[in-house]
Amino acid sequence: MKAAVIYKPGGPENFVLEERKMPDIKAGWVLVKVKSFGLNRSELMTRKGFSPDVKFPRILGIECVGEVSDDPSGELISGQKVAAFMGGMGRDFDGSYAEYTLLPKSLLMPFQSELTWEQLGSLPELFQTVYGSLHLALKIKAEETILIRGGTSSIGMLAAQIAKNNGNTVLATTRKKEKTELLLNNGADHVLIEDGQMSVQLKKIYPRGVDKILELVGTSTLKDSLECAVAGGVVCMTGMLAEQWTIPDFAPIDFIPATVSLTVYDTGQISVDQKSFQKFIHDVENGKIKLSIGRIFNLDEIEDAHKLMDNNSAGGKIVVIT
Repeated sequence: MKAAVIYKPGGPENFVLEERKMPDIKAGWVLVKVKSFGLNRSELMTRKGFSPDVKFPRILGIECVGEVSDDPSGELISGQKVAAFMGGMGRDFDGSYAEYTLLPKSLLMPFQSELTWEQLGSLPELFQTVYGSLHLALKIKAEETILIRGGTSSIGMLAAQIAKNNGNTVLATTRKKEKTELLLNNGADHVLIEDGQMSVQLKKIYPRGVDKILELVGTSTLKDSLECAVAGGVVCMTGMLAEQWTIPDFAPIDFIPATVSLTVYDTGQISVDQKSFQKFIHDVENGKIKLSIGRIFNLDEIEDAHKLMDNNSAGGKIVVIT
């Protein structure tokens, strides 16, 4: 099988496209024929060497969609469409940057869909992250206000649509003024230009602050995002677009405003159920949700795909087909 292997951390040029023997099938695991997968910034961080527990060489990839090739237990039939989410993929064991991958059965989510593999490849981790952040962590309710910090990211774009469909008033941020119309057309009620002090801008519209905040930029803007919340509001840190993991000299009482709650959503800890994923697929099929796919690459273009992710210029989810 063809696989994109990384032998040492560094830039996108470190990927090596090579022929590898098929994985040896074992009990409790399923051989999946990978059809497509989305790129994720956590893979970028691993590629750069910022995931200390990852051993190289490694086939990266924390998600994929494809078809069951062989399930030794016989529970999943050959050809069944499945999605795979996290659970050590591309980190503890080889992931999806290959034509085939061997995965624990517990990670697989069977589904039915007539969407193309290009469309399906954008869904698993994107949906799980957005649904988990909005519904499991933030527990959004209709008529609440929500600020999406990092609104033009693929997660931010989908979060705005789901929140809008939920009956929320959506505020979204962007660093580029020319992205304003894009965000408004995607469901945002207000677009704010990112300047690092969003609390000042936001409180000109909502003096008390907003009910919920989805923080996708990361630790560099987290304190400001906390100051955007109403008393009793909730901030969920999900993304790290700024690639900063830690907060120096973190003092919780000084950092977090009184009565404001800070939480996180991590797909590696909590997964979304199959029923919710299938419903989401139906919403896409019925046009209720519009996918934001930036670029589609072939597996042998993985270096170019990662370069685009490095540049933050995809304008939507980057998908790779095999």
